[in-house]
Amino acid sequence: MILEMKVPSPGESIKEVEIATWLVQDGDYVEKDQAIAEVDSDKATLELPAEASGIITLKASEGDAVAVGAVVCLIDTAAAKPASGAPAAAPAKEEAKPVAEAPKAAPASAPAPAPAATYAAQTPSPAARKILEEKNMQPSDIVGTGKGGRITKEDAINAVPSMGTPTGGNRGSERTKLSMLRRKVAERLVSAKNETAMLTTFNEVDMTNIYALRDQYKDEFKNKHGLGLGFMSFFTKAVTRALQLYPDVNSMIDGQEKVSFDFCDISVAVSGPKGLMVPVVRNAETLSFRGVEAEIKRLAIRARDGQITVDEMTGGTFTISNGGVFGSMLSTPIINPPQSGILGMHNVVDRPIVRNGQIVIAPVMYVALSYDHRIIDGRESVGFLVAVKEALENPVEILMNNNPKKALEL
Repeated sequence: MILEMKVPSPGESIKEVEIATWLVQDGDYVEKDQAIAEVDSDKATLELPAEASGIITLKASEGDAVAVGAVVCLIDTAAAKPASGAPAAAPAKEEAKPVAEAPKAAPASAPAPAPAATYAAQTPSPAARKILEEKNMQPSDIVGTGKGGRITKEDAINAVPSMGTPTGGNRGSERTKLSMLRRKVAERLVSAKNETAMLTTFNEVDMTNIYALRDQYKDEFKNKHGLGLGFMSFFTKAVTRALQLYPDVNSMIDGQEKVSFDFCDISVAVSGPKGLMVPVVRNAETLSFRGVEAEIKRLAIRARDGQITVDEMTGGTFTISNGGVFGSMLSTPIINPPQSGILGMHNVVDRPIVRNGQIVIAPVMYVALSYDHRIIDGRESVGFLVAVKEALENPVEILMNNNPKKALEL
């Protein structure tokens, strides 16, 4: 029986996918539920499992865009599984050896013309030599088209001098097709720049108290929960609090209407094997520090392993992007439409700051809020970022209700 395997729908809004990589070859025997291909949609990379066991016949090539519901391969379910081991291929290689060795005598006489070609290439005609000297070029820089490879006047006229000093380095290039995910990300980023009134406001955060909390409780937190106590839980808690204080930042425009949310679904930008992915932490305002760390770890692992689903990346009312893990000092993050705001985190560097009238050295992070000015005014944007700063600089009082052990569930 021949089974036609069709592209399943990854989500309601997705009409086609792209064959990113075939994990099997045409004619291979595949087992049921074996991953046979990776397919890119405009939101995620998904694995395509075999629907039955049998011999597979591929009907699409890598890079092809295939409509949802279209046939991508055939599986002959009646085919028997071949015996393991393939010694049959060895004799073919043994027989091929004499055929390959037979022509080896021919190249023996080939080097004879080489000196003439080399000599001709270095002895351009007088007119060609004059032109090359005017262009400050050497005869060895070009290939002659005259008899025996001689450089003609026309060769010298058409030669283009090298810009700069030749270094002898490689000058190759490669052209590859962008994945569907990367093309969609590019499209959305350009759309965000062109269709929103995007502005960015900045502030700085003294991370001294967060460092002190992490140093004090990270080992106990790790031992009890099996999770690291990172910055993301502090930032997520600070952001959800600020969103509740400034609900316009947790809103978006839909045509002529403003849509406001009474929940905080926080999109977390992570770098996956296929590019930028933005999984969503649902109802982050209800999660504890442990809950935030556990959910972000779960989503990051799924994104890294290519197992993230469209549902896990759909929605989100606000985004946090941490460029600091790559060493970024400061940036202007781009809004993730249709959201109205995104917070950019950056690296932590010891900097001089004024504290209680004294100049001290403290670990400082610059933070940036990019926002859509069509729906968020300066008061809300600046107030939101100041609220985030206040919570991060006073985490015990503002985020932990003066009880760190209870907040961390220790």
